[in-house]
Amino acid sequence: MKYNQFRAMWAITKASLRSITRSPSAMIFSFIFPFIFILVFGFIGNNGIQKTYKVVIDSHSDTSNQLYSAIIHSKEIKVVSYSNPSEMKADLAKGKIAGVLCINKQASSQGTPYNIQLKSTSSSNDQWPQLKRILDDLINEISNRSYTGRPSYAVFNFNPQQDIEQVREYKTIDFILPGQLGFSLLSAGVFGVAFMFFNLRNTLVLKRFFATPINRTFIILGEGISRVLFQLTTAVVIISVGYFFFGFTLIHGLQTFFDMMLLSFIALLVFMGFGFIVSGIAKSDSTIPPFANLITLPQFLLGGTFFSIDSFPKWLQPVSNAMPLTHVNEAMRKISFEGQSIWEVTTGKIELFHHVYNIPVLFILMLWAIAVYFVAVKVFKWE
Repeated sequence: MKYNQFRAMWAITKASLRSITRSPSAMIFSFIFPFIFILVFGFIGNNGIQKTYKVVIDSHSDTSNQLYSAIIHSKEIKVVSYSNPSEMKADLAKGKIAGVLCINKQASSQGTPYNIQLKSTSSSNDQWPQLKRILDDLINEISNRSYTGRPSYAVFNFNPQQDIEQVREYKTIDFILPGQLGFSLLSAGVFGVAFMFFNLRNTLVLKRFFATPINRTFIILGEGISRVLFQLTTAVVIISVGYFFFGFTLIHGLQTFFDMMLLSFIALLVFMGFGFIVSGIAKSDSTIPPFANLITLPQFLLGGTFFSIDSFPKWLQPVSNAMPLTHVNEAMRKISFEGQSIWEVTTGKIELFHHVYNIPVLFILMLWAIAVYFVAVKVFKWE
């Protein structure tokens, strides 16, 4: 009877999958940690403390006045700008910015010199009331300091019913869950694969495999498929818990879910390449965690897992944007909340000949895959 490589590979897959489900470390890093974070942030909701409020200054605003200067120098307000109006509108809808301010000079020279208008959305209901209070304080401070005995320096023309656009709510879970899913994928890909193949070599299991007719490629495929099946099952659980218990947004339902799963699969393949590298350069099982943490920890902290990379200093943001986890997290959020297809979502930009081009996330992950597996092939060891 001819030896069946696929049947042998499936046997390896089942045995490896069984060992993964019995591994405490695999369960903790792939499922329990992300699940705990989702529960914590899910119950917190949108009640977190925000000390700095991002605003956009309308292009028609008068900027040659004390109020504008006070806004620019305020520690509680951060002025941001957009070159693309659609990006600003999208961030408004997601509550990433508190609102758009317009400072106008009054026609009459006898009354209040300026009026200020605020446009926002219902996604920023937790921000614009505090922003209005801060602006009122700035107006009062200017009026009391250098405008004593005259009308207030500026009047706040604001009607919530007219100036607050009702949009789909962007909840905390809509930001946190994609980050935790990326956290889970990266942990499984790096730690899981590194420990798995190192232990297979160390316990001479790979050597025993070589005594059988199975091809080496099918050994890797069998072990890899088991890791993919386990992690994609974990992804299903994470998304389902977020959707059914905390209202995580799947804008197009099953279509969005399958796009997220496909992106999870592609991202996991890239992250597994890092695991192959670590397993190849590690000399003992005690050296695996330091090498793996060098890859995973910076991405956990700087890849937009827990908070937006926009909150980082400008000099640090290019570092964040160079990390694959950053693009996975951003793409997950664009797919789930904005409804973009995995084939059209872009997460990077490049400027050529004075034109800015958007880079598809699949292209970015493909480049990372080529680079990572090129190194993995060079350092990977069978014995």
